Amino acid sequence: MRLLGPAVSLALVGRDELLTELRARLARDGQVLLTGPDGAGKTALLDAVVAGTDGVCLRAGAVPADVATPYSLVAEVLAGVPEELVDALPGPQRAAAHAVLRLADPAPGQPDRLALRIAVATLLHRAAPALIVLDDAQWADPDSVAVLGYAHRRTEPRIPLLVAERNGCGGRGRALCPSPVAELGVPPLSSDDVAAFLEAHGLPCRLVGPVHAASGGNPYLMLEIGRAVAAGAGSTRPLDDAALPERLRALIGARLAAVPPAVLATLLPAALTAAPTVALLRRAGRDTAAEDLAVAEAAGLVTVSDGGAVAFTAGVLATALAAEAPWAERTAWHATLADLAADPVDRIRHRALATDVPDEELAEDLCAAGRAARDRASSAELHILAAERTPLCHPEGAERRLLTAAEEAGHAGRTDLARWAADALLARATAPAVRVRAHLAIIDAAGQALDDLDETFARATADAAGEPALLAAVHLRLAWRANLSEGSPQRARTESARAATLAAQGGDRVIEAMALTMQARVERILGVPDSARTLQRALACDAPEAPMGLRNTPSYLAARHAVYDDQLPGARAALLGLLPVAERTGAEDLIEVLRSLAEVEAKSGRCAAALDHAHRAVTVSEEAGLSPGPSWFTMAQVEATGGSFARALGYAERGAHASEEEHDVVFLSRNLHVSGLVKLVTGDATGAVTALRRVRELETAGYVLDPALLRWHADLATAYVAAGDPDEGYALIAATRLTALALDRLGVLAALSRAEGIYRSALGDAAGAVDLLDRAALDFALLGLPVEHGRTLLALGQVEKRRRRRGAARDVLTAALEAFEQTGARPWVTLAETALDRLESGPAEPRSAAVTQPLTGTEARIAELVGQGASNREVAATLFLSVKTVEATLTRVYRKLGVRSRTQLSTLLRSG
Repeated sequence: MRLLGPAVSLALVGRDELLTELRARLARDGQVLLTGPDGAGKTALLDAVVAGTDGVCLRAGAVPADVATPYSLVAEVLAGVPEELVDALPGPQRAAAHAVLRLADPAPGQPDRLALRIAVATLLHRAAPALIVLDDAQWADPDSVAVLGYAHRRTEPRIPLLVAERNGCGGRGRALCPSPVAELGVPPLSSDDVAAFLEAHGLPCRLVGPVHAASGGNPYLMLEIGRAVAAGAGSTRPLDDAALPERLRALIGARLAAVPPAVLATLLPAALTAAPTVALLRRAGRDTAAEDLAVAEAAGLVTVSDGGAVAFTAGVLATALAAEAPWAERTAWHATLADLAADPVDRIRHRALATDVPDEELAEDLCAAGRAARDRASSAELHILAAERTPLCHPEGAERRLLTAAEEAGHAGRTDLARWAADALLARATAPAVRVRAHLAIIDAAGQALDDLDETFARATADAAGEPALLAAVHLRLAWRANLSEGSPQRARTESARAATLAAQGGDRVIEAMALTMQARVERILGVPDSARTLQRALACDAPEAPMGLRNTPSYLAARHAVYDDQLPGARAALLGLLPVAERTGAEDLIEVLRSLAEVEAKSGRCAAALDHAHRAVTVSEEAGLSPGPSWFTMAQVEATGGSFARALGYAERGAHASEEEHDVVFLSRNLHVSGLVKLVTGDATGAVTALRRVRELETAGYVLDPALLRWHADLATAYVAAGDPDEGYALIAATRLTALALDRLGVLAALSRAEGIYRSALGDAAGAVDLLDRAALDFALLGLPVEHGRTLLALGQVEKRRRRRGAARDVLTAALEAFEQTGARPWVTLAETALDRLESGPAEPRSAAVTQPLTGTEARIAELVGQGASNREVAATLFLSVKTVEATLTRVYRKLGVRSRTQLSTLLRSG
């Protein structure tokens, strides 16, 4: 009898499509072979299929001991057959079945093999309709494989058969299934699925990136790694990963033991180098590298690209291989790889790992390699190695290298590296400046998670006592925490102003510029008119920006203010100029610039580019192990513009959860805003009010006054109207308009006009609604916000439809559809098409004359160019017309041809 595999209940996350395909293939083909590595979730999928099956289910599963136990799998299958069916078998068949089930003492020579085959085939036929489910077929005994395979082939009508087998295990599963069989592999989970999986098991969202990389998306590995990291049971040193939990070590050991020792000998050098290839392993002396890797690939341990690049399917496999190898063998391989590495940074790293003997020249070489490293996390690791290889007679050198490592790790967001280097430094350093910088490195590495660092802040403040420049650096971080974690821009303003004053006293222009930048940021939040002047003071410091971290510089904040003010071309140019700098200065800087670029591109109507930037921000965030709340907010934001409302809602909800975990009230508000917006436009007015009202509460508690930073006000007012509380909506519109007028926030005012138009329409004032919506649409067009322009036209079309002006509604909705199609705003395209479909499904309006009317020469030429993919601007330039003329003519073309969009026009023209 098979025992359940890992002693844990794995949530079936991210498997909806696979489960649907599995059921469809089972219904179509009658049999499916499900394959995948241990821990991939095959058993969970079988559980789901069985749970959704009506009728008899004969389920059995094997364990390793069953391989040497004849008929063990047959016995488990027969145990599920009703006893009366077994008793009704003819004598020899019944005796064979009883012998296998141990219901009678077997006679010599029992069970009769032929009788048993016939008995099982008969019982399967009589048990129909039924489903046979066989798990872990790789451990099935040969006798059971022969009997069950024979019985299933002889049963008519054939009973559906579902077999699960670990991949690369010899094909017993295929022997159980008559050919041809549909084989279905269980793929690894994506990073999005990992996030949902960790949340389902109560593990922090911050672990998504590290857990995904270490597990390769294997659910069981994910759970064990996540629990180990969350419990602090992982490595105590960043370069020594030997401390793997015992359960995890056992599972990995079983996977590695599935291949011969010679294959493991080839995999070890691959595990020790950053970019292994087949050619490199051959040059390292593994002549059978290609053959060994093919075996490892079949066992699901590695993948080998067409170009020969080797990658482990789960990072923890490489970690375990390296950890289990004897010291002498590891160092010998590092020495060999040092001679073969093409990259000088890799070469010096291998040289250092080939010995533990202190060597000042080697330490200096490691520092030089750290300065030339591709990223700051690698630089931190190399400086840690340099500190470890520093001779005892150079203690100041070791301190200097540990401090560099801690600060580089802090900029990279690598909390593990920063803490290790800082702790090692604090254990030996006595100079206040060094100790303070070590504390600050830990704070900087924490990213959004600044809430639990009270002790670190207290120690930094104590060590900085009496030193204005050092105290300024501490108070600057206190300002960051007040804004992010405490939701108090007022306290953040006080702390940043104090930091600026202290920095000026201490002569530190860099900290002074950073403090003034932070002060300007929170003054903008608070609606302080002097925020622009404070930012100019920061820019006037003329401090070098490299040490600041790009996201804390006045030049980056100036680009952000341009985004808030809808000065999108200038913001885009500035951010593109900062992007190469961010790629060199650290993960958090790069994420910030990518997120801002994604926002600008989405607002500007370049949805494809916005999605690209947002995806990259998520990837960098996961690789760095930073809180995913900010990057998930950006993914939600751009998905709600150019992707999918369903995906947007998923990202927003996960982002809100992650932000709450990190006590990050800033991005909690932002994620809730996207969640509320999606619910509003998809018809869940009550849910929208709930989410957006919480945003209002958070922003009110944080004294956020400027409505241009997070534009939830018009959305909440619209949600109030949709939920049947228009007076509450209008009160919010009126209050927000006063602030927006005082601060001259034109984009906010346009959104409020749209919300008021919807409000007036709900009250029956259609004419007033049309005027407001017309004005808002024009304002959005002038501001260069095409998606908002289209959204306003969509609302205007609905008002015209309620006025029973179907022709006007059709024109406006068609224009909205056109705006969305040109920008790639796919979810909004669907909304506009749905609105047009509903309009057309209403009472018929005479249109036959218009539809049959021929196109004029100009109309035909415009239709031809648009059908070929030209934009309105390109058509205008080609035909020497104004863009307005092209737009008006195209509307007539649509009406005459009975189409509603460029896509339908292109399809019509291609069909002749």
